[in-house]
Amino acid sequence: MKLNERGLLVVISGPSGVGKGTVRRALFEMPNHDLVYSVSMTTRPPRVGEREGVDYYFVDKETFIKRIDEHKFLEWAEFVGNYYGTPRDKVEEQLDLGKEVVLEIEVEGALQVRKEMKDAVFIFLVPPGKQALYDRLKNRGTEDQALIDKRMKKAEKEFLLAHKYDYIVVNDEVHNAADRIMAIIRAEHAKTERTIHNYLKMIGENYHE
Repeated sequence: MKLNERGLLVVISGPSGVGKGTVRRALFEMPNHDLVYSVSMTTRPPRVGEREGVDYYFVDKETFIKRIDEHKFLEWAEFVGNYYGTPRDKVEEQLDLGKEVVLEIEVEGALQVRKEMKDAVFIFLVPPGKQALYDRLKNRGTEDQALIDKRMKKAEKEFLLAHKYDYIVVNDEVHNAADRIMAIIRAEHAKTERTIHNYLKMIGENYHE
């Protein structure tokens, strides 16, 4: 029995290369979960195989900017001429249904969400060391040395923002990290501040012999 009926917004964030996507996928493979993935909105055209409402919500630039003006994003950013953002209404809809909404996002975006959703759970995913992060970036084989060096410098600055998160989870092994995040979600549902209203309602009910 969950005393907290509303779902949680779980923000998984951390430096590039730390394994956010891999850990998130492992989390969704766990049995008996009630998780939904937060689908972003973008102005870029769909790629082959991408589906509306599954991979992204695809809109034109005019629609996106109008939504910015109406404060309908928890966070948004522009990258290489295209806009990306997290629709507030889609997230709230799932939370009201009691779903745990998982948002996998870069550090800058997570700090935007922190200002908008005070009751969200913020998890900072970190590597077991700087060398491990460097090795992961290098082994991806998708970037040249200059870009890897740039990502490492950015990561060093982001490591110093860990105090802005509720939890720090070390991604030493993917399934261990996923287990820790699931444990955090369960513990958050038992927090007094989230459950006290329904608890008092429950114990206020009369019993019958």
